[in-house]
Amino acid sequence: MASAKSKVTITDVAKAAGVSNSAVSYALNGKPGVSEKTRKRVLEVADSMGWKPNSAAKALSVARTHSIGVVMTAGSKLLGTEPYFMELLAGIGVELEKEDYSLLLRFARDETEALRVHRNWIAAGSVDAVLIFNVEIGDARVELYQQHPEVPALVFSDPSVSGTLTTVSSNDADGARQIVRYLHDLGHRHIARVAGPERFGHTYIRDRVFNEETSNYAMAYDCLHSDYLPEEGRECTERLLSLPNTPTAIVYDNDVMTVEGLHVALSKGLRVPDDLSLMSWDDSYMCTATTPSLTALARDIPKLGEKIVPMLYAMIDGKHVDNQLEPNYHVVTRGSTAAAHRGLTQPRART
Repeated sequence: MASAKSKVTITDVAKAAGVSNSAVSYALNGKPGVSEKTRKRVLEVADSMGWKPNSAAKALSVARTHSIGVVMTAGSKLLGTEPYFMELLAGIGVELEKEDYSLLLRFARDETEALRVHRNWIAAGSVDAVLIFNVEIGDARVELYQQHPEVPALVFSDPSVSGTLTTVSSNDADGARQIVRYLHDLGHRHIARVAGPERFGHTYIRDRVFNEETSNYAMAYDCLHSDYLPEEGRECTERLLSLPNTPTAIVYDNDVMTVEGLHVALSKGLRVPDDLSLMSWDDSYMCTATTPSLTALARDIPKLGEKIVPMLYAMIDGKHVDNQLEPNYHVVTRGSTAAAHRGLTQPRART
């Protein structure tokens, strides 16, 4: 029994019961997330220790935190070089500040650590809603927030991999079709792509449509997967340009890999775009800072905040919110693409 002068905390109860702080919070607040056996043990231990809920903390637990949670698992090297996430989060943050809301940004080393942060947020009521990026097929975060609808989750992914959660999705299928059609119209009959990780839902969609569209146009198509890092863009480009029959155009799933691809091509004495056309899936300032500048598939990323933030507020208020699409993609033509010089390479037969 604790002394009359001491105040028993959730941490004290967790140590005595041999469970985590979040498990104690679930049990004491009657929330799902722990077994009935664990809940019973926690309640018994808390009662024996004389634990009493803090009235101020209890009042705060039902109040809004004015915070939106984001857990990033991408490596610091990628986040430091790829503009996409910073542009997106900046756009959302500017809109949130108008209503005195803020982003609570956490960085996790891997998916297991990220899931632990999400569980703690749910247990402690630390955020009013969360944003989820880079959803994988069978993603544990989707399952977690489906079990805890008290914390709204807005998912950046195709609805096909997001369960019942509300989504904001880009039209990756249409983007892939635009790229293939654009390069086909320039006369390219053998193209390649340096794609993102296969485990992501959006990569799966892009893979499928690239295969379908190049087949429809009777184009040869090579694809290598990467983790979006600059050095992987460089390595994949080296591999593609060492093939017996090299492509006349290469598409990269982000801008930093495209820049590295350009460096590799130029180092090999290739003329871009005369010998080889290069194209980035995402547009950014990087695409205009090279010589030649890079053709890109673009969308208005900062403007997304104006669409996303009202969705978050409505979800926090308990309203039903329909899935939304991001602004449409469009091809921005620059100096890195041109008509294919037929006769430089011969396309390989599709197998």
